[in-house]
Amino acid sequence: MKLAPDNLPNDIDLLKQLLLEASQLVASQYSEIAELKQSVQRLLEPFRLAQQQRFGASSESHNYQGELFNEAEVTLDEPEESTADDVSVSPKKRAKRKPLPKDLPREIITHDISEADKQCACGHQLTLMEQDSSEKLKFVPAQISVIEHVRLKYRCKHCDTKGTQANIKQAPVPAPKGFATPSLLSQLITSKYQYALPLYRQETLFKQYGIELSRQTMSDWMMKSAALFKPLYDLLHQHLLTQGVLHADETTLKVINDERVMGLLLRCG
Repeated sequence: MKLAPDNLPNDIDLLKQLLLEASQLVASQYSEIAELKQSVQRLLEPFRLAQQQRFGASSESHNYQGELFNEAEVTLDEPEESTADDVSVSPKKRAKRKPLPKDLPREIITHDISEADKQCACGHQLTLMEQDSSEKLKFVPAQISVIEHVRLKYRCKHCDTKGTQANIKQAPVPAPKGFATPSLLSQLITSKYQYALPLYRQETLFKQYGIELSRQTMSDWMMKSAALFKPLYDLLHQHLLTQGVLHADETTLKVINDERVMGLLLRCG
């Protein structure tokens, strides 16, 4: 019931009753509005999901994927970190580049002037006073080579002529079947688990060298290598159990081409 200010009763108890009914009505309306908002959100969620699946970025995208192609420009515009030695240096003087590691293999190329230029204008011969050197960093792409194991086989010709059973001897097999070497396995494992390079991309890299190395084969090598690391895993496990406190992070992940959901458990002492 809508009351005008002139029609309000003068009875205090009646006014209190009207105020209580009005507050209850407002609370009921607020509750109804909240429920309507939730209903609207539930209706909008499938629409937003459909829009995201149709027009949104793919699952392999990254928040910073847009910076993938202009990384050089962005990095160049960033100011270099100043060290304690740079504080006393004049702003006009650029910081000196750090020398390259001394243990790297070095190829020394000497640049000399011609014999005619070593003659002074006065007619005398120029003598060597000193030399200036500058360092350039050279990158050599990965080199792949084949190790061919040749096993010599021997037999007794005398036994062959006598018709007896020939005695054949041969060197044992130096390595298990397959063409994987420790250096190849270490490269595959390091690229996958340290530098996050999936096996299908490594498969593409080997194709550039003309080598057909399927990801199924590499996966089999990974599993067999993991079995060889089992003793090391057991030692690390025993070391963790000796710690006073252990932290665990359980992150679920879905295995590719598998409906099962597996859990990844990380422990650190």
